[in-house]
Amino acid sequence: MNLLEKMKNKNKKQAPPAPSIDKNLEENRVLLNANKPVDLGSTSNATSNNKDKNKELKKRLQKQILTEMKKDSIENIIDKIHEMAVDIIKEDESFLGKVDIKKIVDEIINNLTGYGPINPLLLDPDITEIMVNGPHQVYAERKGKLELTDIKFEDHDHVMHIIEKIVSPLGRRIDESSPMVDARLPDGSRVNAIIPPLALNGPTITIRKFSKDPFQIDDLVRFGTLTREMAIFVEACVKAKLNIFISGGTGSGKTTTLNVLSSFIPDNERIITIEDAAELQLSQDHVVSLESRPPNIEGKGEITIRDLVRNSLRMRPERIVVGEVRGGEALDMLQAMNTGHDGSLATGHSNSPRDMIARLETMVLMAGMDLPVKAIREQIGSAIDLIIQQSRLKDGSRKITNITEVQGLEGDVIVLQDIFVFKQQGVDEEGKIIGNLIPTGIRPKFYENLIHCGIHIPSTVFMEKEDWKL
Repeated sequence: MNLLEKMKNKNKKQAPPAPSIDKNLEENRVLLNANKPVDLGSTSNATSNNKDKNKELKKRLQKQILTEMKKDSIENIIDKIHEMAVDIIKEDESFLGKVDIKKIVDEIINNLTGYGPINPLLLDPDITEIMVNGPHQVYAERKGKLELTDIKFEDHDHVMHIIEKIVSPLGRRIDESSPMVDARLPDGSRVNAIIPPLALNGPTITIRKFSKDPFQIDDLVRFGTLTREMAIFVEACVKAKLNIFISGGTGSGKTTTLNVLSSFIPDNERIITIEDAAELQLSQDHVVSLESRPPNIEGKGEITIRDLVRNSLRMRPERIVVGEVRGGEALDMLQAMNTGHDGSLATGHSNSPRDMIARLETMVLMAGMDLPVKAIREQIGSAIDLIIQQSRLKDGSRKITNITEVQGLEGDVIVLQDIFVFKQQGVDEEGKIIGNLIPTGIRPKFYENLIHCGIHIPSTVFMEKEDWKL
């Protein structure tokens, strides 16, 4: 268990009462207000003198902690930080009534055990995304909506220290020669950081959080992302080894849906996952996870997604799962799907299933192969069976808006047929979108193949109902 997890467990317990201090000091003023709840991100209304005293106490505490770290474990030191602060105030009464000891101690503990001022946001299960725009502006996404927090860093160096703390354990680096980096936290959360001179507002961090316990299909049904009938259908498609692309915009929930679909893969199959930064949380035993690598300081040693897709074909995969297809690897994926590697799963950015087809054509051309458009479309039409389109709606909710069958090539056009769609009916008084996820009434062409695989889907799943309710 790492320190961040220990801190999270510790926060669940009731805070211990403040240690008893000199009685005379208590009579003059309640020194610590230790049991008074404090907003970790709030800014104090204290005078500049009080702020200076806060900084002075913090510096003295940090100096004492550095000394203690040479002779004691970090866990024991954390337990004694509050007591250290009390001792400093006993020795120097100039701090009396001018310091927010609870806030100072929390800040130091967050720096030691986690990721500084944003640690409370990382521990908050309701927050799904954190955006640090320089030292003095931190946004968080809660229930699909962005909100400005009161959290602030001390300065640019403080933000840089947190970025280094994130990327160093992964062997990644960030400096002026390499000012952008993709990384992940120990819990799998995705991190992107970009620093000056590229980021004009100062060091910028974007963290996409993932649930500690991976979501299951029942969770997506409960959230309204899809209906029970849609869940039955996509589970059957994964078990029948159809090739599925999940498309959508940034933050629409593609990775979450990919993770849920991957959970339907049988335990006895060998799964190769390929990602830029490992995020998938598969529960199966036989999983080999591959992660791309950026170039080193000399510009050498880069391993791309395309390199990993090619290599995975030599690893006897039964399922290939690609976190995101965004370049020339699209050609290798399509060739793999057309040469016996059925049941592959991947995601890509697009605004609709038709756009996903167009983007795949463009990405195949990025592979540097001078192929005619019709040949590319033939590859796409025969390789991909299903496109699942996911969207984040204006009210912040995430829904699967289309489940679309790729029926193949007719002339020069790839034929698409919606099996399920989201029909919006309006917006309620609170701004929430009103609509239904409904079947179109059309059974997919591969329905017979599902039956041959021993998978039976009730015909009611595909029955069109205008009054379908979530």
